[in-house]
Amino acid sequence: MMDRPLRQIQWLVSIAIGLVLVVVLLGGWTRLNDAGLGCPDWPGCYGELILPDSTQALEQAQLRFPEARLDPEKGWLEMVHRYAAGSLGVLILLIALLSLRVRRLPGYPLTLALGLLGLVTVQALFGMWTVTLKLLPQVVTLHLLGGLLTLTLLVRLASRLRRVCHQQSVPRISRWVQLAMLLLFLQVALGGWTSANYAGWACTDWLECNSAVEVELDFAAGFELTPHIGPDYEGGRRSVEARAAIQVSHRFMALVLLGYLFWLGWHYRLGQQRRPAQWVCAAAALQAGIGVANIIWALPLVLATAHHAGAVLLLLSLLWLYEHSGSYPQEVRNERI
Repeated sequence: MMDRPLRQIQWLVSIAIGLVLVVVLLGGWTRLNDAGLGCPDWPGCYGELILPDSTQALEQAQLRFPEARLDPEKGWLEMVHRYAAGSLGVLILLIALLSLRVRRLPGYPLTLALGLLGLVTVQALFGMWTVTLKLLPQVVTLHLLGGLLTLTLLVRLASRLRRVCHQQSVPRISRWVQLAMLLLFLQVALGGWTSANYAGWACTDWLECNSAVEVELDFAAGFELTPHIGPDYEGGRRSVEARAAIQVSHRFMALVLLGYLFWLGWHYRLGQQRRPAQWVCAAAALQAGIGVANIIWALPLVLATAHHAGAVLLLLSLLWLYEHSGSYPQEVRNERI
Protein backbone atom coordinates (compact mmCIF):
# COMPACT_ATOMS: atom_id res chain seq x y z
CA MET A 1 0.00 0.00 0.00
CA MET A 2 2.96 2.28 0.69
CA ASP A 3 4.65 1.50 -2.64
CA ARG A 4 2.62 3.93 -4.72
CA PRO A 5 3.19 7.05 -2.53
CA LEU A 6 6.88 6.16 -2.32
CA ARG A 7 7.16 5.91 -6.11
CA GLN A 8 5.34 9.24 -6.40
CA ILE A 9 7.81 10.85 -4.02
CA GLN A 10 10.76 9.44 -5.95
CA TRP A 11 9.28 10.79 -9.19
CA LEU A 12 8.73 14.24 -7.65
CA VAL A 13 12.25 14.30 -6.19
CA SER A 14 13.74 13.50 -9.62
CA ILE A 15 11.79 16.39 -11.17
CA ALA A 16 12.79 18.66 -8.28
CA ILE A 17 16.49 17.88 -8.84
CA GLY A 18 16.17 18.86 -12.49
CA LEU A 19 14.25 22.00 -11.57
CA VAL A 20 16.67 23.10 -8.84
CA LEU A 21 19.50 22.86 -11.39
CA VAL A 22 17.52 25.20 -13.63
CA VAL A 23 16.84 27.57 -10.72
CA VAL A 24 20.50 27.70 -9.63
CA LEU A 25 21.75 28.28 -13.19
CA LEU A 26 19.02 30.87 -13.84
CA GLY A 27 19.99 32.64 -10.62
CA GLY A 28 23.58 32.87 -11.80
CA TRP A 29 22.51 34.06 -15.26
CA THR A 30 20.27 36.72 -13.68
CA ARG A 31 23.09 37.88 -11.45
CA LEU A 32 25.69 38.00 -14.24
CA ASN A 33 23.34 40.04 -16.42
CA ASP A 34 22.90 42.58 -13.59
CA ALA A 35 19.20 41.75 -13.45
CA GLY A 36 19.01 41.14 -9.70
CA LEU A 37 17.07 44.40 -9.39
CA GLY A 38 15.28 43.97 -12.72
CA CYS A 39 12.12 44.07 -10.61
CA PRO A 40 12.19 46.64 -7.78
CA ASP A 41 9.43 44.86 -5.83
CA TRP A 42 8.59 41.31 -4.71
CA PRO A 43 6.93 38.90 -5.51
CA GLY A 44 5.61 40.79 -8.53
CA CYS A 45 7.44 43.00 -10.97
CA TYR A 46 6.49 46.68 -11.01
CA GLY A 47 3.26 45.73 -9.28
CA GLU A 48 2.37 42.96 -11.76
CA LEU A 49 2.75 39.19 -11.52
CA ILE A 50 3.40 39.18 -15.27
CA LEU A 51 5.45 42.05 -16.63
CA PRO A 52 3.29 43.91 -19.20
CA ASP A 53 4.49 44.19 -22.79
CA SER A 54 2.48 47.10 -24.19
CA THR A 55 4.06 50.56 -24.22
CA GLN A 56 1.21 52.13 -22.23
CA ALA A 57 1.26 49.42 -19.57
CA LEU A 58 5.04 49.72 -19.25
CA GLU A 59 4.75 53.47 -18.80
CA GLN A 60 2.18 52.94 -16.04
CA ALA A 61 4.47 50.39 -14.38
CA GLN A 62 7.32 52.90 -14.47
CA LEU A 63 5.12 55.53 -12.82
CA ARG A 64 4.57 53.20 -9.86
CA PHE A 65 8.36 53.01 -9.27
CA PRO A 66 9.80 56.27 -10.63
CA GLU A 67 13.13 55.73 -8.82
CA ALA A 68 13.81 52.49 -10.77
CA ARG A 69 14.81 52.35 -14.42
CA LEU A 70 12.46 49.90 -16.12
CA ASP A 71 14.31 47.40 -18.34
CA PRO A 72 11.82 44.78 -19.64
CA GLU A 73 14.57 42.32 -20.57
CA LYS A 74 16.06 42.35 -17.07
CA GLY A 75 12.59 42.28 -15.55
CA TRP A 76 11.74 39.13 -17.48
CA LEU A 77 15.04 37.49 -16.49
CA GLU A 78 14.23 38.08 -12.84
CA MET A 79 10.60 36.92 -13.18
CA VAL A 80 11.48 33.71 -15.04
CA HIS A 81 13.87 32.91 -12.21
CA ARG A 82 11.08 33.56 -9.69
CA TYR A 83 8.58 31.41 -11.61
CA ALA A 84 11.04 28.51 -11.63
CA ALA A 85 11.85 28.98 -7.93
CA GLY A 86 8.15 29.13 -7.07
CA SER A 87 7.49 25.91 -8.99
CA LEU A 88 10.34 24.25 -7.09
CA GLY A 89 8.80 25.38 -3.81
CA VAL A 90 5.45 23.80 -4.73
CA LEU A 91 7.20 20.53 -5.64
CA ILE A 92 9.05 20.40 -2.33
CA LEU A 93 5.80 21.13 -0.47
CA LEU A 94 4.17 18.15 -2.23
CA ILE A 95 7.17 15.98 -1.34
CA ALA A 96 6.84 16.99 2.33
CA LEU A 97 3.08 16.29 2.39
CA LEU A 98 3.49 12.87 0.77
CA SER A 99 6.37 12.12 3.15
CA LEU A 100 4.02 12.57 6.10
CA ARG A 101 1.84 9.79 4.63
CA VAL A 102 4.72 7.29 4.49
CA ARG A 103 6.58 8.44 7.60
CA ARG A 104 6.16 5.04 9.28
CA LEU A 105 8.19 3.24 6.63
CA PRO A 106 11.37 1.86 8.25
CA GLY A 107 14.26 4.22 7.59
CA TYR A 108 12.18 6.83 5.78
CA PRO A 109 14.04 10.22 5.82
CA LEU A 110 11.12 12.33 7.06
CA THR A 111 13.42 14.84 8.78
CA LEU A 112 15.28 15.41 5.51
CA ALA A 113 12.04 15.95 3.55
CA LEU A 114 10.67 18.41 6.11
CA GLY A 115 14.06 20.12 6.39
CA LEU A 116 13.97 20.75 2.65
CA LEU A 117 10.59 22.43 3.03
CA GLY A 118 12.00 24.68 5.75
CA LEU A 119 15.05 25.47 3.63
CA VAL A 120 13.06 26.43 0.53
CA THR A 121 10.87 28.67 2.72
CA VAL A 122 13.97 30.46 3.99
CA GLN A 123 15.22 30.66 0.40
CA ALA A 124 12.04 32.47 -0.59
CA LEU A 125 12.68 35.00 2.18
CA PHE A 126 16.24 35.52 0.96
CA GLY A 127 14.89 36.00 -2.56
CA MET A 128 12.65 38.76 -1.23
CA TRP A 129 15.46 40.34 0.82
CA THR A 130 17.75 40.30 -2.20
CA VAL A 131 15.35 42.79 -3.80
CA THR A 132 14.14 44.77 -0.78
CA LEU A 133 17.68 45.17 0.62
CA LYS A 134 18.99 46.08 -2.85
CA LEU A 135 21.53 43.29 -3.41
CA LEU A 136 23.03 43.42 0.07
CA PRO A 137 26.12 41.16 -0.36
CA GLN A 138 25.41 39.12 2.79
CA VAL A 139 21.95 38.24 1.51
CA VAL A 140 23.09 37.53 -2.07
CA THR A 141 25.83 35.18 -0.84
CA LEU A 142 23.53 33.29 1.53
CA HIS A 143 20.91 33.02 -1.22
CA LEU A 144 23.48 31.34 -3.49
CA LEU A 145 24.56 28.96 -0.74
CA GLY A 146 20.93 28.13 0.00
CA GLY A 147 20.33 27.19 -3.62
CA LEU A 148 23.30 24.81 -3.70
CA LEU A 149 22.33 23.38 -0.30
CA THR A 150 18.83 22.71 -1.68
CA LEU A 151 20.40 20.80 -4.58
CA THR A 152 22.60 18.85 -2.16
CA LEU A 153 19.71 17.84 0.09
CA LEU A 154 17.52 16.81 -2.84
CA VAL A 155 20.27 14.56 -4.18
CA ARG A 156 20.71 13.09 -0.71
CA LEU A 157 16.94 12.58 -0.42
CA ALA A 158 16.90 10.70 -3.74
CA SER A 159 19.72 8.47 -2.46
CA ARG A 160 17.97 7.79 0.84
CA LEU A 161 14.72 6.94 -0.94
CA ARG A 162 16.53 4.37 -3.11
CA ARG A 163 17.88 2.76 0.04
CA VAL A 164 14.40 2.66 1.59
CA CYS A 165 13.05 0.94 -1.54
CA HIS A 166 15.82 -1.67 -1.48
CA GLN A 167 15.79 -1.93 2.33
CA GLN A 168 19.45 -0.97 2.56
CA SER A 169 21.21 0.54 5.54
CA VAL A 170 22.61 4.05 5.37
CA PRO A 171 26.42 3.81 5.09
CA ARG A 172 28.88 5.75 7.20
CA ILE A 173 30.23 8.48 4.97
CA SER A 174 33.99 9.00 4.78
CA ARG A 175 35.18 11.96 6.82
CA TRP A 176 37.61 12.84 4.01
CA VAL A 177 34.70 13.39 1.64
CA GLN A 178 32.74 15.28 4.29
CA LEU A 179 35.73 17.61 4.67
CA ALA A 180 35.79 18.06 0.88
CA MET A 181 32.13 19.08 0.93
CA LEU A 182 32.84 21.59 3.70
CA LEU A 183 35.79 23.07 1.78
CA LEU A 184 33.72 23.29 -1.41
CA PHE A 185 30.90 25.19 0.34
CA LEU A 186 33.48 27.53 1.89
CA GLN A 187 34.92 28.20 -1.56
CA VAL A 188 31.43 28.72 -3.03
CA ALA A 189 30.74 31.20 -0.22
CA LEU A 190 33.93 33.08 -1.14
CA GLY A 191 32.92 32.98 -4.81
CA GLY A 192 29.48 34.31 -3.95
CA TRP A 193 31.04 37.03 -1.80
CA THR A 194 33.35 37.93 -4.68
CA SER A 195 30.44 38.18 -7.10
CA ALA A 196 28.12 40.00 -4.68
CA ASN A 197 30.79 42.65 -4.09
CA TYR A 198 31.69 42.92 -7.80
CA ALA A 199 35.26 41.94 -6.93
CA GLY A 200 35.83 39.77 -9.99
CA TRP A 201 37.48 42.73 -11.73
CA ALA A 202 39.65 43.72 -8.77
CA CYS A 203 42.73 41.79 -9.93
CA THR A 204 43.89 41.89 -13.53
CA ASP A 205 46.68 39.27 -13.38
CA TRP A 206 46.34 35.61 -12.51
CA LEU A 207 49.74 35.00 -10.86
CA GLU A 208 49.47 38.14 -8.75
CA CYS A 209 46.70 40.66 -8.24
CA ASN A 210 48.01 43.53 -10.35
CA SER A 211 51.55 43.74 -11.72
CA ALA A 212 51.10 47.25 -13.14
CA VAL A 213 49.83 48.97 -9.99
CA GLU A 214 50.63 48.03 -6.42
CA VAL A 215 47.41 47.42 -4.50
CA GLU A 216 47.44 47.17 -0.70
CA LEU A 217 45.02 44.41 0.25
CA ASP A 218 42.43 45.46 2.84
CA PHE A 219 41.08 42.22 4.31
CA ALA A 220 39.31 43.96 7.20
CA ALA A 221 37.22 46.08 4.82
CA GLY A 222 36.77 43.21 2.37
CA PHE A 223 35.26 40.91 4.99
CA GLU A 224 33.44 43.46 7.10
CA LEU A 225 30.15 41.64 7.60
CA THR A 226 28.08 44.21 9.51
CA PRO A 227 25.17 44.97 7.17
CA HIS A 228 24.63 48.57 6.15
CA ILE A 229 20.98 48.55 5.10
CA GLY A 230 19.72 51.24 2.79
CA PRO A 231 22.22 51.81 -0.02
CA ASP A 232 21.87 50.24 -3.47
CA TYR A 233 24.67 47.65 -3.75
CA GLU A 234 24.41 47.12 -7.50
CA GLY A 235 27.91 47.65 -8.89
CA GLY A 236 29.48 47.24 -5.43
CA ARG A 237 30.36 49.78 -2.75
CA ARG A 238 33.68 48.51 -1.33
CA SER A 239 37.07 50.05 -2.04
CA VAL A 240 39.48 48.69 -4.65
CA GLU A 241 41.74 47.43 -1.85
CA ALA A 242 38.86 45.60 -0.17
CA ARG A 243 37.73 43.98 -3.43
CA ALA A 244 41.28 42.92 -4.22
CA ALA A 245 41.52 41.23 -0.80
CA ILE A 246 38.28 39.36 -1.52
CA GLN A 247 39.54 38.21 -4.91
CA VAL A 248 42.91 37.06 -3.53
CA SER A 249 41.17 35.13 -0.73
CA HIS A 250 38.97 33.38 -3.28
CA ARG A 251 42.03 32.41 -5.31
CA PHE A 252 43.93 31.14 -2.27
CA MET A 253 41.00 28.98 -1.18
CA ALA A 254 40.70 27.68 -4.74
CA LEU A 255 44.29 26.42 -4.56
CA VAL A 256 43.63 24.75 -1.21
CA LEU A 257 40.47 23.07 -2.52
CA LEU A 258 42.14 22.02 -5.78
CA GLY A 259 45.04 20.42 -3.95
CA TYR A 260 42.75 18.62 -1.53
CA LEU A 261 40.46 17.30 -4.27
CA PHE A 262 43.43 15.99 -6.27
CA TRP A 263 44.67 14.22 -3.15
CA LEU A 264 41.17 12.82 -2.63
CA GLY A 265 41.15 11.54 -6.22
CA TRP A 266 44.45 9.76 -5.58
CA HIS A 267 43.14 8.37 -2.28
CA TYR A 268 40.08 6.86 -4.02
CA ARG A 269 41.90 5.76 -7.17
CA LEU A 270 40.88 2.12 -6.64
CA GLY A 271 37.59 0.31 -6.11
CA GLN A 272 34.06 1.53 -6.71
CA GLN A 273 35.06 5.11 -5.86
CA ARG A 274 37.48 5.34 -8.79
CA ARG A 275 35.13 6.75 -11.42
CA PRO A 276 33.41 9.42 -9.25
CA ALA A 277 36.85 10.41 -7.90
CA GLN A 278 38.08 10.87 -11.47
CA TRP A 279 35.05 13.05 -12.22
CA VAL A 280 35.79 15.17 -9.14
CA CYS A 281 39.38 15.75 -10.29
CA ALA A 282 38.30 16.51 -13.86
CA ALA A 283 35.59 18.95 -12.71
CA ALA A 284 38.03 20.65 -10.32
CA ALA A 285 40.66 21.05 -13.06
CA LEU A 286 38.06 22.40 -15.48
CA GLN A 287 36.77 24.87 -12.91
CA ALA A 288 40.30 26.07 -12.14
CA GLY A 289 40.98 26.53 -15.85
CA ILE A 290 37.79 28.54 -16.33
CA GLY A 291 38.71 30.66 -13.31
CA VAL A 292 42.12 31.51 -14.79
CA ALA A 293 40.52 32.24 -18.18
CA ASN A 294 38.08 34.64 -16.50
CA ILE A 295 41.03 36.59 -15.11
CA ILE A 296 42.92 36.67 -18.40
CA TRP A 297 39.92 37.77 -20.49
CA ALA A 298 38.33 40.03 -17.83
CA LEU A 299 35.18 38.07 -17.01
CA PRO A 300 33.33 37.79 -20.33
CA LEU A 301 29.72 36.75 -19.79
CA VAL A 302 30.13 33.31 -21.36
CA LEU A 303 33.11 32.41 -19.16
CA ALA A 304 31.54 33.87 -16.01
CA THR A 305 28.45 31.74 -16.69
CA ALA A 306 30.63 28.68 -17.31
CA HIS A 307 32.39 29.29 -13.98
CA HIS A 308 29.02 29.34 -12.21
CA ALA A 309 27.95 26.14 -13.98
CA GLY A 310 31.34 24.58 -13.21
CA ALA A 311 30.74 25.01 -9.49
CA VAL A 312 27.46 23.11 -9.86
CA LEU A 313 29.20 20.34 -11.85
CA LEU A 314 31.90 20.06 -9.18
CA LEU A 315 29.25 19.82 -6.46
CA LEU A 316 27.40 17.06 -8.33
CA SER A 317 30.64 15.14 -8.91
CA LEU A 318 31.51 15.39 -5.23
CA LEU A 319 28.02 14.22 -4.27
CA TRP A 320 28.54 11.20 -6.52
CA LEU A 321 31.77 10.42 -4.67
CA TYR A 322 29.97 11.11 -1.38
CA GLU A 323 27.42 8.45 -2.30
CA HIS A 324 30.11 5.82 -3.03
CA SER A 325 32.60 6.63 -0.28
CA GLY A 326 30.63 5.21 2.63
CA SER A 327 31.18 1.97 4.50
CA TYR A 328 28.36 -0.16 5.86
CA PRO A 329 28.05 -1.21 9.50
CA GLN A 330 29.87 -4.48 10.28
CA GLU A 331 26.67 -6.52 10.64
CA VAL A 332 25.44 -5.37 7.21
CA ARG A 333 28.75 -6.23 5.56
CA ASN A 334 28.64 -9.70 7.10
CA GLU A 335 25.15 -10.25 5.71
CA ARG A 336 26.33 -9.35 2.21
CA ILE A 337 29.35 -11.69 2.26
